[in-house]
Formats: sequence, structure tokens, C-alpha cells
Amino acid sequence: MKFVMTCTATAVMCAMAQTALSETALDVQADVIDTIVITAEDDNQPGSSTVATGEQSGTRDTAEMLRDIPGVSGSRIGGHGTDPTIRGQSQNRINVLLDGAYVHGGCPNRMDPPTAYAPTASYEEITVIKGVRTLEYGGGGAGGTIVFNRETRPFYEDEPVRASAEAGYRSNGNIWDAAIDVSAGSEKFFGRFIGSHMEADNYEDGGGNEIRSGFEESNGTLILGFTPDSDHRLDLTLEAQRTDDLLYAGAGMDSPVSDNDTIRLKYQAENMPGMLDKLKIEAYRSEVAHVMDNYTLRTPPMMMDDMRAPSTSDTTGGRIVLEVDSDIGHWKMGVDMQNNDRDADRFNDTSGNLNSVLWPGVSIDQTGAFVELEHDLDLTNRIIGGIRYDHVTSDASRADIDPPMMPMSPNQLYSLYYGATAEKRTENNWGGLLRFEHDLDSGDMLYAGISRTVRTADATEKYIASNGMSPDARWVGNPTLDPEKHHQIEAGAVLRGDKWELDASVYYTDVQDYILRDRNHNNGGNGNATIYRNVDASLYGFEASLNYQWNADWSSNFGLAYVHADNDTDDRPIAQTPPLEAVASLDYKASDWDAGARVRAAAKQTRVDDDASTGSGLDVDQTPGWAVVDLYGEYRVNSNVTVDFGVDNLFDEEYAQHLNRSSAFDPTQIQVNEPGISAWVKLHASF
Repeated sequence: MKFVMTCTATAVMCAMAQTALSETALDVQADVIDTIVITAEDDNQPGSSTVATGEQSGTRDTAEMLRDIPGVSGSRIGGHGTDPTIRGQSQNRINVLLDGAYVHGGCPNRMDPPTAYAPTASYEEITVIKGVRTLEYGGGGAGGTIVFNRETRPFYEDEPVRASAEAGYRSNGNIWDAAIDVSAGSEKFFGRFIGSHMEADNYEDGGGNEIRSGFEESNGTLILGFTPDSDHRLDLTLEAQRTDDLLYAGAGMDSPVSDNDTIRLKYQAENMPGMLDKLKIEAYRSEVAHVMDNYTLRTPPMMMDDMRAPSTSDTTGGRIVLEVDSDIGHWKMGVDMQNNDRDADRFNDTSGNLNSVLWPGVSIDQTGAFVELEHDLDLTNRIIGGIRYDHVTSDASRADIDPPMMPMSPNQLYSLYYGATAEKRTENNWGGLLRFEHDLDSGDMLYAGISRTVRTADATEKYIASNGMSPDARWVGNPTLDPEKHHQIEAGAVLRGDKWELDASVYYTDVQDYILRDRNHNNGGNGNATIYRNVDASLYGFEASLNYQWNADWSSNFGLAYVHADNDTDDRPIAQTPPLEAVASLDYKASDWDAGARVRAAAKQTRVDDDASTGSGLDVDQTPGWAVVDLYGEYRVNSNVTVDFGVDNLFDEEYAQHLNRSSAFDPTQIQVNEPGISAWVKLHASF
């Protein structure tokens, strides 16, 4: 952390010294953004479209909102911590950046994925990039990238203070939330505070069953900024999140405490001397402390001891990115680093003994560099090409710790199932991107691209070391895993008519050394433990979104997404792959109010791997198809006050998404039903 912050501060001072401080004020900017806007890809990329807004989403978990985008799914564990999936790929097969920072969760069972530390009130915009469009955001990310953005616009003499507030309520689960956003400043300095709080009880599914899902969450963000002129900006962000009493239906434990503290330092310069167009320097530090147990918030099952698993996940990183205009095109190049340290133990609090060293002092270091070029072939054709290199080292410093009595040390488990121990390992990973874009008339576009991305195994895949009452209850990472190599080809089109816009894409991915979570069959008395191994895999699918403007007042949106995933080595489906999913909406817009209806649906998923005796057993079962109807609206009281309202799952359907989660004690799969009928309202005011 000291190295990153020192380098960042030095680079910032050198860059700012190149240009004298200007006293000229910036031109007046657009009105303050009062809502989160979730977009499918960046506005400068093919296929840009606004999918949903913060108001229309009501009071929901952040990742639940993302599921409104075609091609984005999520596995529910309770009311908090839904884990997003893009194109059938999840966990660190997708990159998630929170205002430029990687925040890796503290739970080996992913009770707290990165999106769990991204309350919606704290961000202006969430961008979802499907597939590989850039190499800037790090190695991996073959499924896509989710970027959470904050942007505090400059201040002027006639507007020294800005403020907004919102409050919402959702009936099912008795969920309420409130947030404030206050900022003040001058042409050179500003300060901003964002605070939010949310509380939830258990909700009921469509069958009237109570689902464990309650929690309490508070978040505070302080941003201090220095804007010496229109081309230079320095931001320091301090953020703290406290989430307590999290109840999980999709795990054998709950979480009494899950905390995150993040610090960010960001510098940006534009219109610099010479060919250098833009410079971006960022550094961050995230510290996550997480506790899960089976007795504080629930009564343990009979014959089961009181179990507790405290864990930490500390991430330090930074990046320097340059953009350069030259005679042959626009260059983007940069270097980045990321270090993640994770520790987790499980204690038997009934006996007072250590049961398992779940994350045995895991450290994963990644240092990368990339360069990209956008080159115009002529007025209507361009190519984007790039290459990326990542140097990765991993180690587990506590792998020899041996719990008392019968449980084994991590190295004993690794040796038993893989014939290896946790030695320091190094990877040198190369990725690349080549993309062709052709402009048609009226903003239409055709595009095609190929990419190679390489993903290193995460801390759980490499080093999880969970003892169990029996061999089939063990969960053991593989320190010898090779990194995944994704080779993807994609083609698509953005077509527009007088009243419609179509965004469609198809893709195919060949994966060498896909990291498969599986069962260790036919290993005598130590068989059927949950393990990890490399296999060959393939994925293909499509996404399509159609926006249609019936007339000045009425419009519709239609979305469709499908992915097919195969374990080619064993000739069986890859578990936890979403089925065909669809969404359709009809909206009416008047001068001071809007109203709409939406249908969300999924087909039956029959391609499953649900037998732990022959496969992975990660799917609970085949999942029936479902369809639900939502209603929503907005009333604009005046230019500063809006009221949003709606009813989700209008007909109180009982259903579940196909994606499920695992117990924290053993690899038992648990599918959690979605909420039944829910009425919600949200008030937003700006000052």
C-alpha cells in the first residue's frame, strides 16, 4: 500500500507541474444526475442502451437490479449478496470495479461478492460491458465487466452547495432505505458526503413461505476534490460500509458482521502537452472483515456444534493509464497492479478448537501491462487491437497449520487429493483483442472481434481447505491449477429505423483449462469430496434487445438472452448455466408522470449437472420455467421532487432463478425462491 500511494502521489505532482493552474471557470454543465442509470455497454461502444433507472428498480439489492439487463443473471443467497453472472460466467470470470477499485469479498462461500459492497445510492452510473471490449480492466473478465462510476461535477460561484435525498419502502420484507448526498465547493475545491441506510426483514415467496433474508446496512462516503483548472482533477475518497445481522436462506450459516473500508486516490489530466491526450492515475486499498456462524442468528440443527468462521480480505492496487493521439490512431496504454491477501479459519466454538484453515494466508499478486490502438481504415471502417501481459504469483503461508484432533491441515488435504502442497507459484499470462467495426448509415454498425483472455484461479479455487464430518463433506482447493485461457469470437449489429433500434450479438468461446468445481469420484474412502480441476470447455450464445417507439407517448423494450455451456472433457453440461431468459415492457410517458408494465420470464433449464455421484452436483435439479409481471410508474411533483412506485411479481408467482448457492458447511446445493408480490415506493428530492 505504501508503495502504491507513494508512486501515485509522485506521479500526480509531476503531472500537475507540467501545466500552470488556470483561473478560468468551466462552462456550465448539465443538471446534476439524480438517479443511477444502468446501461448495457458504454455509450461510446456499439449497443448502447438505457435498460433501467434507480427509481424504477425500487428498493432492491444492487445485483438484483443488474438482472434486468439481457445476458445478466444472478444467484440468490438471501436478501443481500446476489452474485451476478454475465453470459453464464460468474465470480472472477467477470471483472467488477467499484469507482476504480477491486473489492474482493471476505467470505469463501461468496456471501459478499463485490457488488454487495456497492449500495446503489453511492453511484451515479453502473455500466455493464458484455464480453471483451477492452484490456484495460485487468486479466480475465471473459464474461464481461461491471463498472460502478461516481462523478462529482465542478462547482461554480452561483452554485456553492448541492444536495439530494431519497427514501424508499418495499412491502414484502418490510424493507426501507434512505440516503443523502450533500456536496459543497468552489472552482478549485469541493467536498461531498454520501450516506445511506437500509434495513430488511425476511420476505415471503409466492407460496407464502418465509425466506431468511433480513439484514441491516449502513454506508458512508466522503470525497475531497481539487480542481485547479478544467484539465486537472485530484480526488480522495474514504468509504466505510457496515452490514450486520445478514440472514441467508442459501447457506448453513448467517453473517453477524460484514464490514468494508476503502480508500481511493485518483488523478486525471486532459489536453496535456504534445501527443499525450489523457493521463489517469489511481490507487486504492480495500479491507473487508467478515464473520459467519450458525448460532448467533439461528439455532443450530440437532447434533451440530456451534461453528464460527471469521475471515479477512485486503486488496491493494493501482493503475496508470495514458491515452495518446498519433498519426496512425488513438493509443491507450497502461500498467496496473493488484494484491489480495485473504485469511479465514473455522472454529468449533462448542469445543473451543480450530476446525479448518479455510484460507491459509493466501496472497495473490498480479502486475499487468496493456496497449490498445484504435485505427481508422477510412471514414466508415476501423479496427481496435491490443495486447496484455500479466505476471501472477500466489502463495499460502499458513498451509501447514494442523487443527487439533482429526481435522487435517491444508497441505495434508492438498496432498491427499492432488499429490501436491501449497508452494509459491508463478504465471505469465498473455491476452489480446482484435475488433473490426463498420459504420452504416444513420449510426448503424456491424462489428466482429476475437479475443484471448487468461484468468488465474482465485483464492477458493486454489486454496480452500474445509474439513468435513465425512469425506464427501470436504471442500478442497487445488494449488496446481493452470490458469483458464478463453478464446472468444463475437459478431453483432446495431440497427436503427425511424421507430426502432435493434442491438444483437452472437458469440462462441473455447476455453482451455477451464477451472471446474467437481467431485472427486472413485478415490476409495476419501472419495466424493468437492475439488477443482482443469477441463476443456465451450460456451456459445446470443443476446438481443429491441426498443420500439410506437408514438410520442408509448414505447416498448424487448430483450432475449441465451447461453449454452459444455464441459467438453467429460461430455456433460457445465453446472450453473442460466436458461433462455426474456424481458418485455410497455411504457407510457406523459408530461409529469410515467407508467409501465414489464414481463420477466425464463424457460425451463434441462441442461443440468445435478448428480454428485457421477458429476459435480452443483445444480439442485432441473428448474421449471416461469414468468412474472411487474408494474411501475413515476410522478414528477416538480423539477426537484419525484415519486416512484410499483408492484413486482403482481400475481404472486412462486418461482426461483436457476442459479443456486452452496451451504457454508458442506457442498450441499440450496435454491432460494424469489420474493412474492411486493409493492414499493421511493421519494427523491434534490435541492
